[in-house]
Amino acid sequence: MNSILDSSKRYERWLAQRLKLIPRDLRLKHRKMARSAFVFLRGSFFRWVEVWPKQCHALIEAPRVLGVGDLHAENFGTWRDREGRLAWGVNDFDEAAVVPYTNDLVRLCTSAALAIEDSPWRLSMRRACEAVLDGYTESLSQGGAPIVLGKSNAWLRELAEARLKAESRFWRRLTGLPTIRLPPDIRRLLAAAMPQRKLQFRAVHRIAGVGSLGRQRFTALATWRGGMISREAKALTGSAWDWPRTERPRSRIHYAEAVKHAIRMHDPSLRIRRATVIRRLAPDCRKVEFTELPRKAHVPELLRMMGAETANVHLGTRHAAKAILADLKHRKRRWLEEATARMRDATLSDWREWRRKHQP
Repeated sequence: MNSILDSSKRYERWLAQRLKLIPRDLRLKHRKMARSAFVFLRGSFFRWVEVWPKQCHALIEAPRVLGVGDLHAENFGTWRDREGRLAWGVNDFDEAAVVPYTNDLVRLCTSAALAIEDSPWRLSMRRACEAVLDGYTESLSQGGAPIVLGKSNAWLRELAEARLKAESRFWRRLTGLPTIRLPPDIRRLLAAAMPQRKLQFRAVHRIAGVGSLGRQRFTALATWRGGMISREAKALTGSAWDWPRTERPRSRIHYAEAVKHAIRMHDPSLRIRRATVIRRLAPDCRKVEFTELPRKAHVPELLRMMGAETANVHLGTRHAAKAILADLKHRKRRWLEEATARMRDATLSDWREWRRKHQP
């Protein structure tokens, strides 16, 4: 197999044929990926699609679903539904693809294992895998359910709402960014996403995430009815799951399909237009930082909810539940833990090679 360094170069050439990349942001992404194995995993889904079939060959023939693809422990966040309620779930479908259901589970557990190793929490990989699989299986068996942060998930709602205390800092960071000039088509998309026609706004370039860092990302800021609002547009292309399976200039984008069919309370601000995802950005509408959870966080319960939400996404594929549950009955008791251990070790090996090249 090629080295991680060679894979990165080849993937970025492939990606550059499909969308415009920002070299400065790519260099920042490379440095971020050297910080920890968890961050490296988030930024290297292209490597996962090479390594996973070889390390987990027994899992690649599992029933296929429209999955998240690049699932990890910081791919979950909050948004407001049409009733103004705080909903929680997967908030990034950039790499959505038709994959074996096992892919999302192993990747989620691998990311959790790497994050926990660098955290103050005392949670074994076995317990983490059990929590994810328990939540997934139960949700699948019951037909799934949207996750709204009400009485039944009060602890997570309190965690998410705590960020509202830092609302002024959130807006201060955005308004402190320099104004940029928008491409005309992006300006039209962002203008159409505003709550009022012809609302004046200015645009900034926000640097965020790891996996999508390097793609064009435009953030519109406006004042509306006494407060700040924001909409963000991010470029999309086909999933890295298609790499290196196809050399076609374009491959299918599954983002809208995955969101539409998943069992969830939908975000009314989310739109997919012209290979661009547009959504509301606010203190209560963004990802939950897994690595920044307080020491007293209910980590096993959170992982269980992540498993349940993964099932909510997979249930968007017709007849998926019956096929997956039948497949799970024939799996060894610790299949997920064993696969997670193999992918954790493979990721650590690649990360160490990456770190030697990219650490200052």
